[in-house]
Amino acid sequence: MIEVQHTLVHEDILEESFVCHLDKCKGACCVEGDAGAPLERSELKILEEIYPHVKPFMTEKGIETIEQQGTWVRDQDGDYTTPCVDGNKECAYVIWEGGVSKCAIEKAYLENKVHWKKPISCHLYPIRITAYPEFEILNYDRWHICKAACSYGRELKVPVYRFLKEPLIRKYGEDWYNELDGAASLS
Repeated sequence: MIEVQHTLVHEDILEESFVCHLDKCKGACCVEGDAGAPLERSELKILEEIYPHVKPFMTEKGIETIEQQGTWVRDQDGDYTTPCVDGNKECAYVIWEGGVSKCAIEKAYLENKVHWKKPISCHLYPIRITAYPEFEILNYDRWHICKAACSYGRELKVPVYRFLKEPLIRKYGEDWYNELDGAASLS
């Protein structure tokens, strides 16, 4: 682990390669799994506020799910997540474009309807954060559905943290990212 300000970063984030390859995976990370996207407490109110602006981009099933469950739920572990269609299928905010699952929140953002891109856990994937009262741990989450992204990242020689520069800066700031980048160049 590498210490960067108030975080511990697993070395795999610096050493492993990753570049999303939606043509191959079709956005499976938004569809597969046993719960919705993890949410930070601060994101709950944001989801409630932006929902009316995101709703026009959503699928009927997604809207039904939100109308029944709310803009966020608590999973079996008590963690905040996005709701899933039919309990454990795709995220309620999933939309389909050309056979690829995408995010209605991000679509609304790209069309300047909201000023929030999407949950930080989605933006940071394949990094997963474990938060403790005094620090956070960043780990690289390996999932078979991302095999093409790993290969593509190796082909392009892009480490995980460089692929995720924008969301890492969004989460921790530019000084934090520069410190991480400096640590990476030393390793």
